[in-house]
Amino acid sequence: MGRHSEKHNIDRIGWLRAAVLGANDGIVSTASLIVGVAAAAAGKPAVLLAGAAGLAAGALSMAAGEYVSVSSQADTESADLAREQAELTDMPEAELRELAGIYEKRGVTPELALEVARQMTAHDALGAHARDELGISEVTTARPLQAAMASAATFAIGAALPLLVAVLVPLSAAGWTVTVASLLSLGLLGAMGASAGGAPVLRAVIRVTFWGAVAMAVTALVGKLFGATL
Repeated sequence: MGRHSEKHNIDRIGWLRAAVLGANDGIVSTASLIVGVAAAAAGKPAVLLAGAAGLAAGALSMAAGEYVSVSSQADTESADLAREQAELTDMPEAELRELAGIYEKRGVTPELALEVARQMTAHDALGAHARDELGISEVTTARPLQAAMASAATFAIGAALPLLVAVLVPLSAAGWTVTVASLLSLGLLGAMGASAGGAPVLRAVIRVTFWGAVAMAVTALVGKLFGATL
C-alpha cells in the first residue's frame, strides 16, 4: 500500500496570519491616509507623500511589531521548554504520570495511557510534553523572522495598490477611486485568505470590507473637518 499523506490548512497558520494581517493593514491604513488627506483639499503632492510615507513607515512598523510580538511568544515557549526539561530530569516519574493522566483525560484507559506515556517518553520525552502538555508543536511554534518578513512584504504590497491608484487618477477623483479600489482589494484579500485557510469565504469578505469602509469613512470625515478649519 502507498503512503497516505495529508495536507492540512493549519500547516499554513504561521505565515498566513501574518500575511493577511500585513496586506489588510497595508490597504486600509494607506488608503485611509490618502482619502483623509485628499478630503482635506490638500494638493496631489501632499496626498502622494502621505501615501508613500504611510507605505514605508507601515511596512517597517509591521515588521518590527511582528518580530517583537512573536519573539516574546518564542521566549515564553523556550522558557516553558527549559522548565519542562528540568522537571523531566529532576522528577521523571511524576512527569510520566502527568503525561499518562493527559492521555487518560482524552479517553485512553489507564493501563494503555501509562504504556503510551512510557513509549512516548522513551522516544522523545520533551517533545511529548511540549506537544501534549504545553500545546507547542512544529506547526504552531513561534517564528519571529518569518512573521516579520511576511508582514512587511504583504503590507508593502497592499499599500502599493491605493498609492498606485492615487498616482494614476486626478486629485478630484482620488477619494472615491482609492476607496472603491481598496474595498475591492480587501474583498479579494478576504476571499484568498479564507480559501487558503479553509474558512467560509463570504464571511471573511464581509468582515474585511466592512471594517475597511469604516476606517476610510472616519479618516475622510477627519480630513473634511480639519480641512475646513485650516
